[in-house]
Amino acid sequence: MNILDIVQNSVRAGASLIEIEIIEDTEKDIFSFSVRDNGCGMSRELVEKVMDPFVTTRTTRKVGLGISLLRSAAQAAGGDILIESAEGVGTFLKAWFSHKSIDRQPLGDIAGTVVSLVSMNTQADFIYKHTFNSQEFVFETKEIKNILGEVSLAEPSVAQWIKEYIEEGITEIYGGVK
Repeated sequence: MNILDIVQNSVRAGASLIEIEIIEDTEKDIFSFSVRDNGCGMSRELVEKVMDPFVTTRTTRKVGLGISLLRSAAQAAGGDILIESAEGVGTFLKAWFSHKSIDRQPLGDIAGTVVSLVSMNTQADFIYKHTFNSQEFVFETKEIKNILGEVSLAEPSVAQWIKEYIEEGITEIYGGVK
């Protein structure tokens, strides 16, 4: 859910390219994810305030709990978050955790999350990269859009294929077992 929330921030910021990267290294005891976008970015002042749950740029509600909750979860699992942003350039957020921490929230259905993001935001291009130890899986919507032409990524049969493709890729990097 944290990834979904952060990426939705990127979409609201007008990003046309959103990169999601997950890195798991069991030997170094690292689990991290990052989201990089080319959206409108944030001022230095807003970056400094964004950890506050009562700061948001939304007009529909007065609180912005996503980043503060993510930071609390990361710190509870031996990690933290980093945010870098520049107005007119985009934003980079990275969260890291102890991979073996009992307090680390599970990744959950990342294939379903990516499919939801891709099918609900077809105007943007996504790159999803997942590394487990030395094995890597990469999925890019730009390639799929080029192949499909006029067919939307929101088409149910396309979304189902994307989900299965990502699930197979993740299973492969985990050594055939998930």
